[in-house]
Amino acid sequence: MTADSGGRRERRKAQTRAAVRETAQRLFAERGFDAVTIADVAAAADVAVQTVFNHFETKEALFFAGRTPWVELSVAAVTGRAPGTDPVTALRDYLELDLVEVLEREARPENRGYVEALDASTSLQARERTLVEQTGERVTVALTAAIANGEWSAAPAMDPTAARVLSRLVADLFLVAGRALVLENRRLVLAADPDGHRPSVARGTTAGTLTEVERCARALAGRLFDPAG
Repeated sequence: MTADSGGRRERRKAQTRAAVRETAQRLFAERGFDAVTIADVAAAADVAVQTVFNHFETKEALFFAGRTPWVELSVAAVTGRAPGTDPVTALRDYLELDLVEVLEREARPENRGYVEALDASTSLQARERTLVEQTGERVTVALTAAIANGEWSAAPAMDPTAARVLSRLVADLFLVAGRALVLENRRLVLAADPDGHRPSVARGTTAGTLTEVERCARALAGRLFDPAG
């Protein structure tokens, strides 16, 4: 196989994946997640059922495809930060930007179907919780390396076991706070008149919450791991 033919094959695969994803997410918004089958998606996208599964292992994965950049980017905020940058502040800064975008997007009228589908499906809610848990674990690994090396100004360099405990606490504080804001925002969106004003969690609420979480994380580090404490 030549490089050119291999490139064409990869482009076709990417195009098929995108078409299946877009078709599925349109159907989910129109009919509700539980009412749509993989066979429905395949028929509407004009592909075989196995083709859908070749790209997406579950219907839940298909629903969230392209909608959860925070899974990768939360980790990248820590591992890809500029040299000398505080890892926890880098995480907080990224999450603030991402959360504001998510809250504003989910409050838009055209995205009500997405919020309604999530609210109506226990399997989607379970999948979203799993994504948050997986992100927490991956962020923990990234923070552990930074904190063990003494790269967080709130904590001295420490052994990997202690750094792991502190990192898990910090990661989950941020992610649980973010999830609470998202869930409350969705409650407000669904409670509002579909044709009227759509309240959402304020930008200031998000910034204030995450700033306070970072302050608490620093205080926790001092209380638990200060050698003089």
